[in-house]
This record gives sequence, structure tokens and C-alpha cells, in this order.
Amino acid sequence: MHISQYLYFRLQRESVTAATITAHLGVEPDRISVRGSKRSAPPVPAFHSWAVVCRSPGLSLDDQAQRVLDRMAPVAGRVRELVEEHDVDATLTIVRYFDDEAGEDDASAAGVTPEEELFERLPGQHQLLGWILPSESIELLASMRAQICADEYG
Repeated sequence: MHISQYLYFRLQRESVTAATITAHLGVEPDRISVRGSKRSAPPVPAFHSWAVVCRSPGLSLDDQAQRVLDRMAPVAGRVRELVEEHDVDATLTIVRYFDDEAGEDDASAAGVTPEEELFERLPGQHQLLGWILPSESIELLASMRAQICADEYG
């Protein structure tokens, strides 16, 4: 089985631009979208959005989440201000594609982690399956009033 996956933290709102979010946070995004930039009626995309993304191959979703949240932690209070004062939506989104020919196969494992040494890996068990967010990550997301979304495609 081949798996491709990535993770991003997104802030979005119809009336708050990515430039406004960048100025408020003082953090440059990895990706933005402008409401109505593809079509004006009805607007596509429907929202302005600002995102910090991790697409590093070979990393577990746990590690990708840590990289993204490490970037967001210093501005967590400012994110919460945007959410509470401007009704901005904050979301940590996990995206995975199973049976993706361009994805990583089981043979591409970078090695066995100390946690994996405690368990016997079953035949066919992909090294990228499963993920966990530690309580500190959940607390950080809660402090920003962020939600978690997991999109998985077969």
C-alpha cells in the first residue's frame, strides 16, 4: 500500500484576508487563498485563508503536527484573538491518501523508532498508519479555539 499525507493549520474567514492575518500574527504563511479569486459569483474559493503546512515525506502525522504546532505556539494568543474577535475559523487538518501511486510504500520506512521496538509489526502494516496528538498539542489547539479535521481518501 502507498500512502501520501500532509498536515496544515488554517485560519479562514470570508471577511478577513490572509494579509490581515499575517499582519496580526507576524508569521508568514506557507499557503494563502483569496476569496473569489477563481470565480466571483458565487465566490470560489468561498473564504480567504491563511495556512502553515507540513508536507515532509517520511514523517509521521505526529511529527508533522509537531512541526506545524511549534510554529503556531508562539502566536497562540494572537490566533485566539482572531477567533474570538473576528470569528475566524482555526483548524488543524490532516489529509491522507491511501493507495496513492505517488505515495510512500511500506519499504520506504526510514527505520524503527524506539516506540516501534516495543511492538512487533505485522506483515503489511504500513509505518505511516496511525497517529496521536499528545495532550500538550491538544491543549495548544484548545487554547487557540481550534478544531481538528481528518480527511482520508481511499
